[in-house]
Amino acid sequence: MPLSMNREVFITCAVTGSGGTQDRSPHVPRSPQQIADSAIAAAKAGAAVVHCHVRDPETGMPSRKLEYYREVTDRIREADVDVVLNLTAGMGGDMVFGDTEAPLPLKEDGTDMIGASARVAHVAECLPEICTLDCGTMNFAEADYVMTNTPGMLTAMGRMMTDLGVKPEIEAFDTGHLWYAKQLVKDGVLDAPALVQLCMGVPWGAPDDLNTFMAMVNNVPDEWTFSAFSLGRNQMAYVAAAVLAGGNVRVGLEDNLWLGKGELAQNSQLVERAGTIIENMGARVIGPEEVRAKLGLSKRAPKAV
Repeated sequence: MPLSMNREVFITCAVTGSGGTQDRSPHVPRSPQQIADSAIAAAKAGAAVVHCHVRDPETGMPSRKLEYYREVTDRIREADVDVVLNLTAGMGGDMVFGDTEAPLPLKEDGTDMIGASARVAHVAECLPEICTLDCGTMNFAEADYVMTNTPGMLTAMGRMMTDLGVKPEIEAFDTGHLWYAKQLVKDGVLDAPALVQLCMGVPWGAPDDLNTFMAMVNNVPDEWTFSAFSLGRNQMAYVAAAVLAGGNVRVGLEDNLWLGKGELAQNSQLVERAGTIIENMGARVIGPEEVRAKLGLSKRAPKAV
């Protein structure tokens, strides 16, 4: 398939994530105020979309507390800069098995399995323009941890998101996830054209070599919109690769803590560097209003308390 470079590129900043990075960099935001402030700084640096998880303010551990999401949402919407809000809906599907001779019962530490309505409760409350839908189950880094998203769960969550008028961002960690995403659209669970995030280099999904990346790209329907990212040292390389392949880009501390060797990054710095790469390739960084027009989004306010 010939490459068709994207000339109108939006940047997503993944602000904090849910990984164990909170003690590896002082720049990883923990509290709702810190997360919102970092998202606002990223927007001022050129990010059209901010993708937000929440954490416990004291420990930095990932959280699902609705009040944290509400505070982040309100602070971002009250800021003096416009940005498209993208909230994760990936929490609540975590299974940690026992040892290989006694995998059941599941370990309480790390296991967090809840129902579809609970996984989408903060989306219904905060009404972001976008929320994520991790479109498959996979072995995820740790030896006995499985990220669990069954077809039934994805159908239920996808219908809720569609009914709420929130656009799902399909997070695809392998080609089979794209296969199922296309089925969700065919079944009318998700609206077409869909929005996809290609997640490269996440153990044990699709590796971030270019052959695999192009296999992922070639499985995205032409009328859909996609972004892509990779982890760590390959984050900025994938800014260029995504644009060259016709997509948009994601950077941020969820995926990479470093600006350079020995230099810890802030989200705004990663966004600025991505913007420089995009512009040096001859493309233009587009803003939130253009993204809303492109994706058919409407900026919405949260529900009244």
